[in-house]
Amino acid sequence: MLCVVELFTYLDPLREAGFAVDFVPRVEGIVGSYDKEETLRELEPVHRQAVEGLGFQWSQLWRAEQVHGAEVFSIATDGPGRVVPAVDGLLTKRDDVLLGIYVADCGLIWIADPVTRAMALLHSGRKGTEGEILTHAVESLKREYGSRPEDLIVVLGPCIRPPHYEVDIATQIARQARAAGIKNFHDCGICTGANVADYYSYRLEKGCTGRMLGLLGQGIPAPRGE
Repeated sequence: MLCVVELFTYLDPLREAGFAVDFVPRVEGIVGSYDKEETLRELEPVHRQAVEGLGFQWSQLWRAEQVHGAEVFSIATDGPGRVVPAVDGLLTKRDDVLLGIYVADCGLIWIADPVTRAMALLHSGRKGTEGEILTHAVESLKREYGSRPEDLIVVLGPCIRPPHYEVDIATQIARQARAAGIKNFHDCGICTGANVADYYSYRLEKGCTGRMLGLLGQGIPAPRGE
């Protein structure tokens, strides 16, 4: 089993703002299956390495159930469990929490506020994009943490795009970002359907595939001087 480590420079704006961020693409030797949970168990050793590489423990990883909706959940204190049911997005400003979202064609959206240190990680597939999960997340960040849209850094990761999919979710997400007042929006421009050798694609692989993992947390603070 081999995971090719890449820097993913499109995540640099988040790193430069002091956030811990990573993306685990297709893992060599793991093809995946129709059973999502079985596939995630196979991928877990590599995903654990990515979590620990950011300075977190696996027990600190919080995930959304991902039901292809547009609901988000704010992790302020303890929640309903490390997998939050019935949501596709997670928000927090806790430094002991690492957010995780699985994708295999759907849009993965990182959001970070370098001013308030609030952050969000979203799963934006066709239905979630149509439901404007990004808009809901920005509104929640404003309401819960006092974030201003113009301060937010937003990054869209690899997702399926035309002609491999009839709906251009990337263009819709970019339009929603502009409408929400986000000025610092970055689209990596990568199509999962056009790069199946490097990324899992649920559509191109007809459901028999793996899952990629996006991660977002607070960066490890620099040591304070005496």
